[in-house]
Amino acid sequence: MYNANEKVEPVNVAEEVSRSFLDYSMSVIISRALPDARDGLKPSQRRILYAMHDLSLFPGRQHRKCAKICGDTSGNYHPHGEAVIYPTLVHMAQPWAMRERLVDGQGNFGSVEGDPPAAMRYTEARMTHLGAALMTDMEKDTVDFVPNYDETRTEPTVFPAAFPNLLVNGGTGIAVGMATNIPPHNLGEVIDGICAQIDDPDITLDELMKHVKGPDFPTGCAICGVGGIRQYLETGRGSMKVRGKAGVEELKGGTRTNRHHRNSVQRQPRHAGRAHRRSW
Repeated sequence: MYNANEKVEPVNVAEEVSRSFLDYSMSVIISRALPDARDGLKPSQRRILYAMHDLSLFPGRQHRKCAKICGDTSGNYHPHGEAVIYPTLVHMAQPWAMRERLVDGQGNFGSVEGDPPAAMRYTEARMTHLGAALMTDMEKDTVDFVPNYDETRTEPTVFPAAFPNLLVNGGTGIAVGMATNIPPHNLGEVIDGICAQIDDPDITLDELMKHVKGPDFPTGCAICGVGGIRQYLETGRGSMKVRGKAGVEELKGGTRTNRHHRNSVQRQPRHAGRAHRRSW
């Protein structure tokens, strides 16, 4: 129902649906589902790290409760509730989910077998050195700041990113009409490749692949062939076949159990994980 003071205009339903769907699509693409190529982060991840920056949770500082971090993120930058923020925070702290973790967690953050993390009131976190490196020189007007959702403070549109996080940690996301699935790569190899590109802007793909040999998954695997790697490095699209290993362990009492190799792999020190990860 409407009263005499209201104005009613006829609207073409097809045009209205088309316009509304376009607005929704752009919102999902830009503000939710896909990582930014400049810092490799989705808005929710960026806001969590920025809230940790506000709390001065830098490497070497004391850990703070994840409930505090999620509460500040929700109240200041991402008003969708702590329940949807905490899984994102947990993901950035899991060594089997991130090639290079951005959050240093303390407590039960789940397991590679799929065990859930403890409640946010029990776990604590702070930024890792690489998490803090994403915000290097941010105070020197290197990025633009925009008002937050209620215009009570400002937040960065993107981080300066002292390293190419999108290549190092990869990124996945499904938006409206587009999707992305970028594998992680070895940090040392990516830096070597960047240095080679700077020294020789006309470097060929073959020469670049001498430095960046392919993906580097945090759980380790065998990649079958280099054709898919070369294809996605050359065109941006491609696929790979990966292979895991499984074994049988003898337990006490003669019980036999199957165990995936990735769950029992002896992890190497970070940045030196080339020995366990791939064979061509």
